[in-house]
Amino acid sequence: MRVNETGNWRSFRHRNFQILFAANVFSNIGSWAQRIAQDWLVLQLTHSGTDLGFVTALQFVPVLFFSLHGGAFADRFDKRKVLIFTNMGGGTTAGVLGLLVISHQVKLWHVFVLAFLLGAANAIDNPVRQSFNAEVVGHGDVGNAVSLNSANFNAGRLVGPAISGAAIAAFGTGPSFLYNSLSYVVVIFALTKMRKSEFFKLPKTSGGTSIREGLRYVKARPDLYVVMIVVFFMATFGLNFQIFNALMATKVFHKGAVSFGLLGTFLAIGSLSGALMSARLEKSRRPAFIIRGATLFGLSITILAFSPNYLAYAIWLPVCGFLTLTTLIMANTLMQINSDPLLRGRIMGIYLLIFLGGAPLGSPLIGFMAEQVGVRQTIAGCGLITTTAASLSWLKYRKRISVPADFSIDVVLPPTYDNKG
Repeated sequence: MRVNETGNWRSFRHRNFQILFAANVFSNIGSWAQRIAQDWLVLQLTHSGTDLGFVTALQFVPVLFFSLHGGAFADRFDKRKVLIFTNMGGGTTAGVLGLLVISHQVKLWHVFVLAFLLGAANAIDNPVRQSFNAEVVGHGDVGNAVSLNSANFNAGRLVGPAISGAAIAAFGTGPSFLYNSLSYVVVIFALTKMRKSEFFKLPKTSGGTSIREGLRYVKARPDLYVVMIVVFFMATFGLNFQIFNALMATKVFHKGAVSFGLLGTFLAIGSLSGALMSARLEKSRRPAFIIRGATLFGLSITILAFSPNYLAYAIWLPVCGFLTLTTLIMANTLMQINSDPLLRGRIMGIYLLIFLGGAPLGSPLIGFMAEQVGVRQTIAGCGLITTTAASLSWLKYRKRISVPADFSIDVVLPPTYDNKG
């Protein structure tokens, strides 16, 4: 496969990236299919927004306990082997839940326990997978790989919810869980087929892999911790489309499973566009750009809350998705490129703790507030909180934010590539 070495698709010149990217197409479709099925299953079992928020929280609680350790694992162990084990864990939980549903034995507590176990696997998997990019494509192509992986993820969001919605309407939620379980097997197979000789070997620390060392590093870097603050509020209050869409579809617009699934597809149209656009915005990977993006994203959520009907809501979702992805891809890439390679795994563990760790607080609160004060009012409040936090962060830290020069990294290159990698 011949790819322009400076173009928007340049990560595809790396064979290992091609293999993993193809497997992730199946995996991402499965992940989004399961998300839709899990939300619908909870609503079927309980008809409760509070329970919907609670199961989402349970899936993210493990981030609080395991994400930092996952970052340390990334700096200490063979990342590919760790990813094989985390995918085995995720595939097992999805398969068990699918079998419980098909056999009509599923109870709410089953969903809670399996959501927690899936979250535990993901909490370790995420920082390892993020920092694995540098070994797969090299430091120079990390930003491009992040953009393309995000495009892949959101292509799954484009297809997965629609497929899951149609499958739920025809067969129930069971097949969506079983497909996701199978998709993990595809990823494991791809990981075993990657060539070790073509990995970009990053320097290893001669000391330990202390989590505290990573925390000290972030504390000394305003360009990193300010972005983390903004992303925390954006993720905790704004990035709850699973809950927003489920509640708006069922309680406000009184729609069924197919219409609910299609909302995920509309959101993915904007998200995919934002992911592809981010590949052209490499010079915009600055804290100021991320703060502006978070401010606009919060405003878009506030507008979304007052959509007069289902069609207007669906049409505005791509705008929210576009702002989400352009902002988060810039944040993710900034963290990886502007971090010391010896600490990158731990930095990504801290970042993902901030990014995902607010969900156990935000998700049940959003579900509870939706029942107490109304769905529209709750979503609008989430948007305003996001915008306010981003604006205040800019006012407080704008003079302290500076972007350091790129690190000079000694990388052991695969024999088939030159220093442009």
